[in-house]
Amino acid sequence: MALKRSSIIMATAALLGGAAAFVQTKKSQAERQNPPEGKFTDVDGIRLHYLERGTGPTLVLLHGNLFDSRDFLLIDFLDAASARYRVLVFDRPGFGYSERPRDRVWTAPRQAELLHRTLRQLGVERPYVMGHSWGAFVALELALNYPTSIAGVVLVAGYYYPTIRFDPLLPTLLVLPILGDLMRYTIAPLAGRAMWPATLRLIFEPAEVPARYDAYPVWLALRPSQLRATAEEGALMIPSAFAFRERLHALAVPSTIIAGEQDGVVETEKQSVRLHHELPGSLLRVIEGNGHMVHHTAPKAVMNAINDLARSTSEGRLESSAI
Repeated sequence: MALKRSSIIMATAALLGGAAAFVQTKKSQAERQNPPEGKFTDVDGIRLHYLERGTGPTLVLLHGNLFDSRDFLLIDFLDAASARYRVLVFDRPGFGYSERPRDRVWTAPRQAELLHRTLRQLGVERPYVMGHSWGAFVALELALNYPTSIAGVVLVAGYYYPTIRFDPLLPTLLVLPILGDLMRYTIAPLAGRAMWPATLRLIFEPAEVPARYDAYPVWLALRPSQLRATAEEGALMIPSAFAFRERLHALAVPSTIIAGEQDGVVETEKQSVRLHHELPGSLLRVIEGNGHMVHHTAPKAVMNAINDLARSTSEGRLESSAI
């Protein structure tokens, strides 16, 4: 019995060791084949990576969970935006090539504070800020905590009100000490790679996954460090929504809310539509036939909404619509 137990332990260790070596190889290949495409800036000892395109009023783009700034490189409206705006696309802490020190919990308020300091350091005054999915948390915190520093906020496919969800349970395991580290360096990246096609189908449906998304460097998203950031933000999703409950009514920054009518990740009616009703001055765009990745599947509609918000800041009016 003892010999059998010892054999099982040795076999398990060998399998985990092989998995760890494979993950490290794929991580190194991904970083070598996909080096940073933007600039770096150090803020409070934290190194952040960002892309910069175009000139004009500043438009800040914040990606959602799992992905990084490259998500926006695969969108048609980025070229159109950079023809009209100075576009800054940030890797949020822990994603892409931005650092995420482990000595603190990277809540949405903490990320907003870091981004606020970064924008000041870069000499950016009163930008428009668009946040997708988890990035909408950060955009909201910027607008709530630094309203005089933000010209307008665009919230795309966001989660604003706490609901019963079971999807944060697995991410919680990945941030546990020791066990979480072991999983992230061995089996979690392999499971993530196996589930990648299904994950993309879920977040893009009812639309097809765009062919251009084949170019997204999957193994960058599955690096152990980025998996930790992804897991932390998954675990923080419901608590972050609870933190907004008593503060959303105080949002005074001009705001546009965008959602896909058939979002299978967050319920549009219970999230974006409800938020619009609680913010009488907001603009709501519910885009028919689209899901969670509406900025990919309806880029012109999203771009038009951003332009409408920019015009409204001088005209002082917003109108809601369904497209």
